[in-house]
Amino acid sequence: MRIEPFGVEMWMNEYETRCAYNLAETCVESLTVAQLLDIVGAREVFSDDLLSMHLTYGAIEGSQRLRTAIAALYSRQGPADVLVTHGAIGANALVHQALVEPGDRVVALVPTYQQHYSIPASIGADVRLLRLREENGFLPDLDELRALVGTHAKLIAFSNPNNPTGSLMDEAMLGQITEIARQAGAYILADEVYRGLNQQGSGTTASIADIYEAGISTGSMSKAFSLAGLRLGWLVAPAEVIAAVSVHRDYNTISVGMIDDYFASLALEAKDAILTRNREIVRGNLAILDEWVTAHPLVHYVKPRSGTTALLGYDLDVPSRQLCVELVEQTGVMLTPGSALDIEGYLRIGYANNPKILIEGLGRMGDFLTAHARH
Repeated sequence: MRIEPFGVEMWMNEYETRCAYNLAETCVESLTVAQLLDIVGAREVFSDDLLSMHLTYGAIEGSQRLRTAIAALYSRQGPADVLVTHGAIGANALVHQALVEPGDRVVALVPTYQQHYSIPASIGADVRLLRLREENGFLPDLDELRALVGTHAKLIAFSNPNNPTGSLMDEAMLGQITEIARQAGAYILADEVYRGLNQQGSGTTASIADIYEAGISTGSMSKAFSLAGLRLGWLVAPAEVIAAVSVHRDYNTISVGMIDDYFASLALEAKDAILTRNREIVRGNLAILDEWVTAHPLVHYVKPRSGTTALLGYDLDVPSRQLCVELVEQTGVMLTPGSALDIEGYLRIGYANNPKILIEGLGRMGDFLTAHARH
């Protein structure tokens, strides 16, 4: 099976450990084990829990405790609707591998995580891309979506909140997309790893799994919960999808790690405290970024409504990869080039890291862009 190289992951692998100011990071500032235990109030029981743990295979589908905690993130789901995976990256791959066959039409809303079009293409699917445009606030044109889906699409795939733009499809728009999918008999796969980080209101938008009977939600502990090191994710889906995915999952997973399952359960049982902390970070940091963008004439963007990333347009006649390489090598500041996301002329910035890193990185980047414009 031939598949396109994964642009973002190749870029991160090349520079992530070599930069001083990581503004390519997409997770909210990571928690230490000590911070997590303090938040959940588990310092006293932690040692006994781990020391008595048998390091055998865990529950195949994920522990009952963990699946119950994941189901509580949704309004209409129970533990039987949840399957635990190695990160959302594992969940996304399994859904595509289980549902998509050669010749099936898959409509992907791009830019998005590359899995959602490169994996179906590698299977031999008829992949149609709906490009989100800046003039539309990086939200889909529903007439265009309806035309691409037609009467027989198998799957519509997107990220919501969107990576990399930070746009957000609210419940009303998700309902309209659901009607388009229902008329075609299509599944919807919504990569919802940034769910819970809205800039306004309660902070959490509706999930496609709660809206649509053929909706599939994928999520993880990485972005909104600051625990990427657990490498733990999930999918929430109808019973027939859980069954189909489980057949493929048996070939590459068996179970997630016992310790990962334990820590994820602790964190999700204290989800309100962790999400409150993380919303404060993303809301405060976006205010810093917004002030910087407003003051910088070479940069423009659609202000994110959710998530941890923004897509910066820039007014320089330089390819995005060249600009990012020069930026990191000259200043230590790392962003992600738009070319790694198949959207040239933009830079993706992750603004949810430590505020000190963001402020220093933006200052260095501003000086770099100004100097570049003079040449």
